[in-house]
Amino acid sequence: MHQSWTPTLARFDARRPAPQSWLRRLAALAALLVAALVAPWVQPRPASAQPGERPNIVLIMADDLGYTDMACFGSKYYETPHIDRLASQGLRLTNHHHCQNCTPTRAALMSGQHGARTGVYTVGGIDRFNWQSRPLRPVDNVTNLPLNLDTVAQQVRQAGYVTGIFGKWHLGQNAEYHPGQRGFDEAIVSMGKHFDFVTSPKVEYPRGQYLADFLTDKAVDFIQRHQDRPFFLYLPHFGVHSPFDAKPELIERFRDKPAAGGHHNPTYAAMIASVDESVGRVMRTLDELDLARNTVLIFTSDNGGVGGYVREGIKRAGDITDNAPLRSGKGSLYEGGIRVPLIVRWPAATEPGSVCNVPTIHVDLFPTFLELTGGPRPRQTLDGESLAGLFRAPASSLKREAIFQHFPGYLGAGQNTWRTTPVSLIQAGDWKLLEFLEDGRLELYNLADDLGETTNLADKLPERAAELRQRLAAWRAEVGAPMPAPNPRPGAEPGPARRRNRDR
Repeated sequence: MHQSWTPTLARFDARRPAPQSWLRRLAALAALLVAALVAPWVQPRPASAQPGERPNIVLIMADDLGYTDMACFGSKYYETPHIDRLASQGLRLTNHHHCQNCTPTRAALMSGQHGARTGVYTVGGIDRFNWQSRPLRPVDNVTNLPLNLDTVAQQVRQAGYVTGIFGKWHLGQNAEYHPGQRGFDEAIVSMGKHFDFVTSPKVEYPRGQYLADFLTDKAVDFIQRHQDRPFFLYLPHFGVHSPFDAKPELIERFRDKPAAGGHHNPTYAAMIASVDESVGRVMRTLDELDLARNTVLIFTSDNGGVGGYVREGIKRAGDITDNAPLRSGKGSLYEGGIRVPLIVRWPAATEPGSVCNVPTIHVDLFPTFLELTGGPRPRQTLDGESLAGLFRAPASSLKREAIFQHFPGYLGAGQNTWRTTPVSLIQAGDWKLLEFLEDGRLELYNLADDLGETTNLADKLPERAAELRQRLAAWRAEVGAPMPAPNPRPGAEPGPARRRNRDR
């Protein structure tokens, strides 16, 4: 840390305890006088602005990208050369989890808290789906990130970082909820369309430009303009979320390519290719500016892919992708809905091509960024644990013994079918227990032996199931997790609904 060079009389006397000649004393007094006159005009640089001491942070997050939607995570159809190169140069965390859909994940990343604390556990209001036909009334959902929560952007900005977001915020667009008022020095928000999109604030762009390219232009420009000081860049793409729309030349690349492993749609493949191009451009910019070594570049997705429902028997057709070997997809708390890729490249610390299988979760990124940047703790409790140690030593472990999730609502799949009903889960090592809140049903899986969650061991191993259930109940009590209430009129027709299914 930079220290002021202005001497004090006490420090001067401490360095020279022995009597000095009058000439030396006069010189010392003159030096003090000069320092006193000059000091007000000299502004020492803050420690956080000194290059090389703390890394830049770049977080790129795709929207609805499935666990196996990249070649480096198993796809034989989608082409992701830049993301694959990122993985080869860094660390893959293969047991990382986010929420079952996008808004709660974003709230957890920005606040460092589970939805059980923030009240943000899904998208929109509870009347998006016909819960009136079910035994429970969902907990009312919070749609804007509460203002009494400090964001990670606010905290790293206090450490001297310049902060920017370009893409999908989804935690409140208006006034004080806009990211430009939540710790981001630069903020351009857009979602909903891939062509002819609208931004907040309004920004002009060339006619026909693809949103992923526009956001990447802004991200690259941000890096170039702030290369001489520490920066925190959040690039949350709207791709590969519906509507499924891509650049025509990229669609043609996949038009005649044979399907493989449930991956088959050329438009979806082209959307993935655009996100991959974005990652490549950011990597190239960091390399060209000689910033890569001291930049923590993270790539992930906000939830599982939109697929696996046909295999699950939830839908007859319509999957855009498949998360196999994981079970189900977006909206479910089976692994296909919540396990997502997390790739970290930090050449100063991560081992190229390394892999970590320690269970990690969204709330871990906030404390990770605080440790890396030296940012102050927020006023709210942080639910996660820093992953910086795993970045450096992926074979090490964390202090905690389990990760948790709690979803007190319903997510439909059409035709009176459900991607999930109210449920809580605990994962302790390889063991995962789901407690379904309508009837108390338990499902127990050993993910090391059964990653696809095909064999429920709750009846076969009742003691283990009971022990995990007790730990899950204790965690819910600790965080004050709200529980859905009995529905007084199950099976009744729904009232006026706000069916905002654009982000299902």
